[in-house]
Amino acid sequence: MDVQQTVIASTILIFILSAILSVFLSMNYLRSRKSSPLYWSIGMWLFAFSVLLEVIFAYGVFNQPLIRIYLFAVAELVLFLSFGSANLATGRWIRYYYVYSAAASLYLITSLILFPVQHIIAHYVVFGPLPINDTIASSLITFPAAIVIIVMAVISYRRNRNCRLIPIILGVIVVSIAGTLYIAKFPAFLYYAEFIGILLLWIGFFDPRAVRSKSQGKS
Repeated sequence: MDVQQTVIASTILIFILSAILSVFLSMNYLRSRKSSPLYWSIGMWLFAFSVLLEVIFAYGVFNQPLIRIYLFAVAELVLFLSFGSANLATGRWIRYYYVYSAAASLYLITSLILFPVQHIIAHYVVFGPLPINDTIASSLITFPAAIVIIVMAVISYRRNRNCRLIPIILGVIVVSIAGTLYIAKFPAFLYYAEFIGILLLWIGFFDPRAVRSKSQGKS
């Protein structure tokens, strides 16, 4: 396969895996009606949506609106994953974090509008660099969100000793940094990181026992 076909095949595979995991997390929320599964499912749907845009880019279709939507979705998916982790705890800090996140998201929207992104698609893959203001605005969302996710995952693991939290921690770290490290002149890293990250999240989030117990309950 040539470069374009390889990129298309890999992004379609990542999209399918992320979409299936998004459905599973959405079903988990419908069963539990808890905030954490809701935010995690939204985050994964945003991940699947961003990969779908990468599929579109791989076909050679891209413009300013699509690129802006893509960059916003990449930042927000990490944010919503962090909301899911934050809701595992209690305290006023969560409310303050919501306010900060809303302000940072508005700043990112404003930055993407005022500082147009030049062509960041090279050889059918997303490739940097971004305008410095857009990079700062995105980092104000993704870095604090990644810290919240990691800290809450470590705390939860220390409390419950649940080994499934380890791949979740690693998966979120990989997915969180994927959108920034591709700027370092290694665009293929974005797709490697997405694939590795989604596999780790599959291992951590997907619980076959829950599916079996649900099917047994119906029978």
